[in-house]
Amino acid sequence: MPDFQTLLIYIIPLLFAITLHEAAHGWVASKLGDHTARMMGRVTLNPVKHIDPVGTIAIPLLLLISSSGFIFGWAKPVPINFNALRSGKSGMIWVALAGPGANLFMAVCWLLIMILAINMNIAVLIEMGRIGIMVNCVLAVFNLLPIPPLDGSRVISALLPNRLAYQYNQLEQYGLFILLGLMFIGGFNYLVLPVVGLLLSWFQFALLLLG
Repeated sequence: MPDFQTLLIYIIPLLFAITLHEAAHGWVASKLGDHTARMMGRVTLNPVKHIDPVGTIAIPLLLLISSSGFIFGWAKPVPINFNALRSGKSGMIWVALAGPGANLFMAVCWLLIMILAINMNIAVLIEMGRIGIMVNCVLAVFNLLPIPPLDGSRVISALLPNRLAYQYNQLEQYGLFILLGLMFIGGFNYLVLPVVGLLLSWFQFALLLLG
C-alpha cells in the first residue's frame, strides 16, 4: 500500500492532467461557437467540476495500489454540441485534439518543473515531474485510440462520410467493453505503451539537453 506522499505524487499530476484535458475541449469548443461547456461551468481548472468517481478516483487508485505499472483515468466528459461548431467537421477535429494536445503541453510543463527541481535538488518535485510527464503522455496516446468515445474516434468520425460516420459512432455503446477487453488481453502493451515509450524517450533526451 503506497504511503501518503506517494499517493500525492501520483494524484496531483493525474488531477491536473484530467482537468486540463477536459477544460481544453470546452475552451476550444467555445472559441469555435459551441458554448455548452462554458454555460455548464466546465471550462474551468477546478478539478471538482470534472471528477468522475470511477474514472478519476477508483480506477487510478486501484491501478496504483496493485502496482500495475500502468496508470490512467478519465473525467466526466465535457458536453459538446458539434452541430453548433462554426467550422463543422474541421471544428470537431480541433475540439477532439484539444484534450491530447493539452496533455502534451502539460507534459512539457512538468519537464520544466522537473529541470527546476533537479537544479534545486527537490526530490519530491523531481519524482512528481517524472510521474507528470508519464501520466500526460499515457493520457494523450490513450485518448487518441480510434475507439468511441475516445478523442481519436471523433477525429476518424469527422473524416468519414456521414453514413459511415453514423455507423462508426454506434460503437460508442460498446466502447467501455472494448477498452476493458483490450486491457484484459494486454492490447495496451502493443497499442499504447510503444508510442508512450517513444514520447518518454524524447522527454528524456530533452531533460539531458536542458537539465
